[in-house]
Amino acid sequence: MANSPVTTSEDSSGLMARAIKEGLFAGLLAFGMFLLYVGIETYQNIDNKLVWRTRWGLLAIFVIASALGRFLVVGFIKPHIDRRKLAKAKAGIPEISSEKGFFHTHFLKIALVALVLYPPLAIMLNGVQGSLKFVDNFGIQILIYVMLAWGLNVVVGLAGLLDLGYVAFYAVGAYSYALLSDQFGLSFWILLPLAGILAAFWGIILGFPVLRLRGDYLAIVTLAFGEIIRLVLMNWTEVTGGTAGISGIAKASVFGIYSFDVGAPNNFAKSFGLPMSSAYYKIFLFYVILGLCMLTAYVTMKLRRMPIGRAWEALREDEIACRSLGIDTVKTKLTAFAIGAMFGGFAGSFFAARQGFVSPESFVFLESAVILAVVVLGGMGSLTGIAVAAIVMVGGTELLREMEFLKHVFGDDFTPELYRMLIFGLAMVVVMLFKPRGFVGSREPTAFLKERKAVSGSFTKEGHG
Repeated sequence: MANSPVTTSEDSSGLMARAIKEGLFAGLLAFGMFLLYVGIETYQNIDNKLVWRTRWGLLAIFVIASALGRFLVVGFIKPHIDRRKLAKAKAGIPEISSEKGFFHTHFLKIALVALVLYPPLAIMLNGVQGSLKFVDNFGIQILIYVMLAWGLNVVVGLAGLLDLGYVAFYAVGAYSYALLSDQFGLSFWILLPLAGILAAFWGIILGFPVLRLRGDYLAIVTLAFGEIIRLVLMNWTEVTGGTAGISGIAKASVFGIYSFDVGAPNNFAKSFGLPMSSAYYKIFLFYVILGLCMLTAYVTMKLRRMPIGRAWEALREDEIACRSLGIDTVKTKLTAFAIGAMFGGFAGSFFAARQGFVSPESFVFLESAVILAVVVLGGMGSLTGIAVAAIVMVGGTELLREMEFLKHVFGDDFTPELYRMLIFGLAMVVVMLFKPRGFVGSREPTAFLKERKAVSGSFTKEGHG
């Protein structure tokens, strides 16, 4: 029986009343959260005294945006999405379509070609020196986080082991490269696999104490492990240099044939008669990290189809059932920690070669949180979703540095990059509201009968792949 006009009108008025109420509550909550952070600014005056001033206009913008955003979500956006889902369900339209268009079918090939052509296009549009910012800040920076997130995906997305100290393996790889390069003069191509092996060794060391832990307890122990590594790097000044870090780290070379050191006789630019520029080194590093990302993706996909990958997925779904099937959970967990740590070590050694300087400040807990956020937002277990999340989140925060036009909106004192983590947090909230299982909400199982079909994230346990 169809609803009467009176009933529909009552439902609509009730929805609007709830939307207004939640909008006002969101505005009040935003006022309390941003009052000290945005509404009041402290600074030093000419007498070197700490004084403060108010920014009520900027605070009002944040409060109104929060209230209006919540009102629109509750009153219009969410009901519209619910109506579309209900209409699809009544029409018998599946949530995951089996038909794939050309772009969806060949997405990975198109993305790989675009990445290969990215540096030449940046040079064509901005010149050699002008391309440095786009290749380094956007290309290399994003690909480093893609590789780190894919490495953590082995531990969190495939094996279901919550690791909050993944940055420790990143630090082990970076300091391994810095110390061994400085003390023994070994090249980048020797130290790259060596740093990965050392990081995998530390992954096994972490794995042994946490074999019987899971959930929140596992997260606490891994968080502590990450902090222990950072504190050791800070206090073992005889070896690591303490808070001063290690500088003058050797650059990577083109397999020992060409060097990027200015005074080297086999300098890359001199050998080809090119003008001297640091952009050539960054472009070379871009293709190196792209190759490392492809290696990470290839190994992950191959391992997922092997018995060890099936064991990781079984462990993620139910550890007790996994043991009852005769799977050795000790080896399964240790291999997950070791392989995930190995990829973190690769990324760390590359980071040291790229920066030429490492210090403990580069490996704080915030880095682990950002990497984990990229994995969760992309969809745990999905390589494509994680890559998209890294582009959106890391590239988006880097893009804020270029948004000088925001000063015309918020005033000349507004510094966009200071608010990048605030916007990063708001973006995560929005994504989790509308895509609670990440950007890619479907999975293709590794084991299937006759035909491989994508499975909606709605059929998986919340927080699992």
